[in-house]
Amino acid sequence: MDDPSKDNQPPTFLQMLQSVLAAAFGVQSGKNRARDFSHGKPSHFIVLGILFTTLFVLVLLGIAKLAMHLAGV
Repeated sequence: MDDPSKDNQPPTFLQMLQSVLAAAFGVQSGKNRARDFSHGKPSHFIVLGILFTTLFVLVLLGIAKLAMHLAGV
C-alpha cells in the first residue's frame, strides 16, 4: 500500500524525469499529474523539459546527418 507520509514529499529527480518524458509523449497519468502540480516546483519541470527537448533535437539531427553520410550526400 501507499504510505500517506510519502504523499506530501516533492517528487524525486527520477519521478520528475518520468513526468517530463510522459508529457512529451502525452501519456501522463492523472495520479502523477496531480502529484506534480501539488508538490513539484515548476522551475524544475521547465529546466528538465528544455534539457529533454534539446537532447531530443540533437539526437534527431545526429540521425539525419548519419543517414545523409551513409547515403553519400
